[in-house]
Amino acid sequence: MTTEYVPGPAGLDDARSLCDVLLRTAAANSDRLALRTMDGKLEVTYEEALARIRSFVGGLGALGVARGEPVALMLANRPEFHLIDAAAMFLGAVPFSIYNTSPPEQVGYVLSDAGSRVAIIEERFLATVRAAREHGARLDHVVVIDAECDGCLTLADLAAGDAAEVDLEASADHVAGDDLLTLIYTSGTTGPPKGVEITHANMLAQLRGMDAAVPLPGGGRQVSFLPTAHIADRWTSHYSAFMTYANTVTSVAEIQQAMEVVARVRPTIFAAVPRIWEKVKASLEAGFGPDLGAKARATPELAESIRVKLGLDQAQWLVTGAAPTPVEVLEFFDALGLPLCEGLGMSEASCIVATNRPGVVRQGSVGLPLDTVELRLAGDGELFVRGPQVMRGYRNMPERTAEAIDGDGWLHTGDVARIDEDGFVWIVDRKKELIINAAGKNMSPANIEMRLKSAGPLIGQACVIGDRRPYNVALLVLDPVAGADLDPTDLGVVARVREEVDAANTHLARVEQIKRFRLLAGDWSPDGDELTPTMKLKRRTIERKYADEIEALYAQGQS
Repeated sequence: MTTEYVPGPAGLDDARSLCDVLLRTAAANSDRLALRTMDGKLEVTYEEALARIRSFVGGLGALGVARGEPVALMLANRPEFHLIDAAAMFLGAVPFSIYNTSPPEQVGYVLSDAGSRVAIIEERFLATVRAAREHGARLDHVVVIDAECDGCLTLADLAAGDAAEVDLEASADHVAGDDLLTLIYTSGTTGPPKGVEITHANMLAQLRGMDAAVPLPGGGRQVSFLPTAHIADRWTSHYSAFMTYANTVTSVAEIQQAMEVVARVRPTIFAAVPRIWEKVKASLEAGFGPDLGAKARATPELAESIRVKLGLDQAQWLVTGAAPTPVEVLEFFDALGLPLCEGLGMSEASCIVATNRPGVVRQGSVGLPLDTVELRLAGDGELFVRGPQVMRGYRNMPERTAEAIDGDGWLHTGDVARIDEDGFVWIVDRKKELIINAAGKNMSPANIEMRLKSAGPLIGQACVIGDRRPYNVALLVLDPVAGADLDPTDLGVVARVREEVDAANTHLARVEQIKRFRLLAGDWSPDGDELTPTMKLKRRTIERKYADEIEALYAQGQS
């Protein structure tokens, strides 16, 4: 393997599509390792990646996949995803991913809405995809990449095309900036998923904006473990790491193994949702004591040993996002010499809109906007975004598109925000999720929930209820690690959780404080009723599912 990195981003300025970007990156780094599995059994260099992409272009072409045609992928994080997605891209087709935890009804809806007739999947999702036919899916071809199944094609079949006849450079010449690059289906906290249409030009603007904001050298290492159906992993691991920066991507099929792989891979860039960082903090404090942050700040050798233990000692950029990160978590990792750069991202803007930068961090904010976007605040505080990153629209939903993007091109984010005198953006809450209590007081449930989860090791998930109510109550779930052997009905456990709620209340205004709570059994996971695949609360679902528990909390009367 070569050790000298030739920068991929140098070709961003005049690239017409992501096809151009990948070809330039691969040509400059042909013998560099591009993709690998966590166990190292499969490793693919850029030269090998292009060869496999050519074969898949031939195979998809033989299935009749044409320019503009959607191609569905339902795969865990694995190297084949990057190769097959890229092959569809070179055909001018529109590859997109489906959340692996989706039920047949939702898979059927997404396949029908996208208009897919070809799906590339793993065997474990075959029953779901077959059942999706009863919910609108109209598939002509299903390719199962890891098994032989009746009525399906195999990965070998898909790779059987004549790669020698495929000219990727000529294919790239036919892909333009206004062509669709992918669809990102929102995880549907309310209503059916919406298909965000992202063009090549949208993603190129995102890459250029991020390279200007955080100009990293590339040629490093990244770990891919978030869902490929989410814009965060698709941008971070696929379009950025693999196609642009020649960062070796190690795929992790199961999110529970992510930090174990991080310790081995020692990534130079690592991004995770706040819940991952919270769990790492809780695990470290369980082993080193609750005052670990103070000890690490006072003892550089201890901080260094923990960075090495985590596998983050070589990280150049650490990212947190997708939900608010408690300030206590940010301060904890800063004490370890691991400053987390919180950012604001959304599918409709091709991912990152604003971010803290390494060395330029204002904790609690989502940082400074990229220079590829304009921001402004509406009269009610809602954040508006405009620029070349903003999506083309929602697939098959012109009315919803018109609601999201006004006549002047401003994307209405739904986030209530403020912008300080230095230009840093601070998110107050989701506009539609603000609690307005019976007295007319506006409150942020996300901020209250963040306080609850950061008050101690036991509270794993929290959902605050209080809209049009006299006071706030909370549904709580024990942390799956710290509370693994605890009984949520045990009065001693409930008392310990009450201590954490009381501690959180000391940081909240009186009207925001939690007056009563219910500790629920079980865990809330992305494949359940309560959380989306990206760990956001399904508030309406939760309120319906636990309606009796909520009403019981209010029936008790205020203490």
